[in-house]
Amino acid sequence: MNDDHDEPTTADDDTVVDAADQAHDDDSAGGFAALGLRDELLRALDDLGYEEPTPIQRETIPLLLTGQDLLGQAATGTGKTAAFALPALQMIDPGRRVPQVLVLVPTRELAVQVSEAMFKYGSELGIKVVPVFGGQPIQRQLQALDRGAHVVVATPGRALDHIGRGSLALESITTVILDEADEMLDMGFTDDIESILESTPEDRQTVLFSATMPGRITSIAKRYQRNPQRITIKHNDSESGSKANIRQTVYVVQRAHKPSALGRILDIEAPKAALVFCRTRTEVDQLTVTMNGRGYRAEALHGGMDQGQRDRVMARLRDGTAELLIATDVAARGLDVDTLTHVVNYDVPSAAESYVHRIGRVGRAGREGVAITLAEPRERRGLENIERLTKQKFEIATVPTVSDLRAKQIEMTVNAVREALASVDLEDFNTVFNALAGEDSDRNIALAAIKLVHESRGATIDELEIPDASDRLRGGKHGGDGKKFDKTKQRNTGERDRGGKGKHSGAGAGFVHVSLGRKAGVRPGDLVGAIANETGLVGREIGPIRIADAYSVVGVPEASVEHVIDKMSSTTLRGKRARVRRYTD
Repeated sequence: MNDDHDEPTTADDDTVVDAADQAHDDDSAGGFAALGLRDELLRALDDLGYEEPTPIQRETIPLLLTGQDLLGQAATGTGKTAAFALPALQMIDPGRRVPQVLVLVPTRELAVQVSEAMFKYGSELGIKVVPVFGGQPIQRQLQALDRGAHVVVATPGRALDHIGRGSLALESITTVILDEADEMLDMGFTDDIESILESTPEDRQTVLFSATMPGRITSIAKRYQRNPQRITIKHNDSESGSKANIRQTVYVVQRAHKPSALGRILDIEAPKAALVFCRTRTEVDQLTVTMNGRGYRAEALHGGMDQGQRDRVMARLRDGTAELLIATDVAARGLDVDTLTHVVNYDVPSAAESYVHRIGRVGRAGREGVAITLAEPRERRGLENIERLTKQKFEIATVPTVSDLRAKQIEMTVNAVREALASVDLEDFNTVFNALAGEDSDRNIALAAIKLVHESRGATIDELEIPDASDRLRGGKHGGDGKKFDKTKQRNTGERDRGGKGKHSGAGAGFVHVSLGRKAGVRPGDLVGAIANETGLVGREIGPIRIADAYSVVGVPEASVEHVIDKMSSTTLRGKRARVRRYTD
């Protein structure tokens, strides 16, 4: 590809769309039909329940239908997939089952998501879409490509692999789309992308979408696009998180207290489904174990997992089997899950734009969303950067106290009993009531039943208050309780967090020795799951956990030690029979 293409339009010539301020008068209210889309696409959109185009779709679709190149700046949640997919599908000749559109994306999850969307949009046209990405057997992809495809959605590395094998023909490509271009460059795909672009026909249409516009993006545009029109969706109500239906809160917490603080906050918030962002794979794995130990159904998602594992995780989140997805930014890039109610930043994002993109996954379609950030005192500057970008101040909140948690748990038990009182089958339990009626008063029988409901919901109580560090964020030298930070308490809490909730690490706790450890592949989640399944203990009653090479030590209630030993002696861990005994130092 020649390097002498016209430069992208300057900022003065850009089309800038403010999604909050743009008004649509009666003449422009014709929905998708007014954008020039063919009837087959309109019928598919109608079947999918699409009514009105988003601002980026309204601006982008007519432009792309003219065949012009485009440089678009927009984040997740703006509707950009339909913005580039619908014009590309309209330009396809369905009678020629050869690759005519190539979409490059940074991750396997986004490849699947874009493929599914384009298949649905093109259903009335009979469009064949094939996703190709690493982590999936290449033979299956070779067979799919051999059967013919109109659209190929690919990660750059696997696309180059197929190009080199001759299984991905490029001579009929009329449109190349780069989605999440900044992320692809950050992941090191620059050379791959350039090689792919140089292998496609020079007269192709090149569409580039990026959440941010660093110099590397404009350099790619200058070299591989022809006089592109630039469209920017401004950070506004829909993108900056300033809209009323996203509640944003920052909790300032010392790092050692973060796992406990997250558990306490989520206990209060009771999310239907939450996405928790961590910086590293190791942190994702550790926090997943901790939150499972606290009683949550948590799943990890990061780049160290194979595709089968990632697919199972996403299926569990979408069908409600999992309630927490703990992920790295890259692994979660492009994920769009309708059931999400909460987004949690376990750390303050290093880039303010990342914060905007993350929280844009909730608060959609008129639903309320919640964005929670756990900030350390040293992360004050990062918070200020986000405030400048979003043009709003954060609400700095105090981590809920033990008393707050107790009140919330009582409230949830009251609601559970209230719902049961409205049941139509109460008489089915009259036999139980009659059997107990002569043993105590009706009041005590009711209280005992409520106690069972309360405890069955896992409503055990934290005993340790979490120090407020918000004063340190504002430049003070002390925690929110006015006392210097207690390093001894920090160490104790850190030990407590490694085992999940860890309420048994003091008096009343016992420990069991398990004869399998790290060399046998045993993980904390294996121990928590096995003990919970075999003994009836809930996850938050198990911990702390220490795993050595050849053995593991697990904390359980002292009263349950012998029961745990008895039940665990007849089970297996990682396919191996474990010997279990009481542990003493």
